[in-house]
Amino acid sequence: MTKSFMKGCGEAMDNEKIIGRTKSVGFQVGVRRTFPVSQEQAWALIIAKEGLHSWVGDGATLHLEPGHKYHSKIGAGEIRIVKPLEQLRLTWQKEGWSRPSTVQIRILPKETNKTTISFHQEHLSDQTVREEMKQYWESVLNSIKARAQTI
Repeated sequence: MTKSFMKGCGEAMDNEKIIGRTKSVGFQVGVRRTFPVSQEQAWALIIAKEGLHSWVGDGATLHLEPGHKYHSKIGAGEIRIVKPLEQLRLTWQKEGWSRPSTVQIRILPKETNKTTISFHQEHLSDQTVREEMKQYWESVLNSIKARAQTI
């Protein structure tokens, strides 16, 4: 094979789109699910003690105020934005990570008694961490689903 052919193949491989990779925030992942609950009930599922521990980790004491720093058994971070019933934005750095990620949780009302809960995380280091966090957030949504069925 010629050098120009090989170079062309390498360029194609370099430009290949990798799922979850962005130009500006590293890797990102998002998961969402719609539940048969009101917006208020969805918010409560996220911020109640059991809800917080399902996504932040056990041992977390989280005050929903911008600037509040928190720690749990799996990581630490800082609350950035709190819009009751709508949005939480925070940094989150799991143990062993070299830098924090950004997590955004949105509560999106659909129709009467249907609400979507969305988790979006960016500034992830690589594809492996992205996949790990995708599975993590999906398990959080499964936990929320189980609790939503008891409302």
